[in-house]
Amino acid sequence: MSEQSLLQVKDLSSKINDTEILHGINLEIRKGETHVLMGPNGAGKSTLGYTLMGNPNYEVTGGKIFFEGEDITDISTDKRAKAGMFLSFQNPLEVPGISLGSFIRNAFHEQTGVPVKLLKFKKDLASSMDILTMDHGYADRDLNVGFSGGEKKKAEILQMLMLNPKLAILDETDSGLDVDAVRTVSKGIEEFQKKEDGALLIITHSTKILEALHVDYTHVLVNGTIVKTGGAELVDEINENGFEQFLQ
Repeated sequence: MSEQSLLQVKDLSSKINDTEILHGINLEIRKGETHVLMGPNGAGKSTLGYTLMGNPNYEVTGGKIFFEGEDITDISTDKRAKAGMFLSFQNPLEVPGISLGSFIRNAFHEQTGVPVKLLKFKKDLASSMDILTMDHGYADRDLNVGFSGGEKKKAEILQMLMLNPKLAILDETDSGLDVDAVRTVSKGIEEFQKKEDGALLIITHSTKILEALHVDYTHVLVNGTIVKTGGAELVDEINENGFEQFLQ
């Protein structure tokens, strides 16, 4: 694990419309680390993910975001993606007219600026789909159109594996999945963890997806504020006692 800082969030506050959701968030993620952000529904977990990724619906009202030492607070979402940031969606959108395979291939080209060799791409795509036990036929289907909830989540993890970002932010990836689907998605995340420098921020209110994963740091978010930070043992504490202890 590298000691080099990848993401630094300093006193970050943000709002949507006229409602401030995040209040003075401080967070540092180093290369190779896996961080978990947990908290009750409505705590602001997804808001943090969207704010880090530069969603224009979320306005930064204070603080700064640094990625690899560069201030990215005001740069666009596409530039953050090209810099190596990735966000999986809690509710992935359907995109008629473009196949899953074409979408990933185009995204890879936009990210790297390097032409994508078709044969190698197809081989790598098939290998990644095998990790997620995905039927290869999904590569030719319109992105998320007619996909089940589990298939959409697998498609998000497939994109992460293929794009190989420096930092992957996974927003409620286990939401709505059955036990088998959670295990399969978790295998994809484990594969990403094998990268020496790849970092993860896993946003969740459940502990199911974390059972087979290595966790370095756990943060508890309540009412837009990080109220406690610990190691993997904090996940076990939350699993046993819930969030009630943090709501006082």
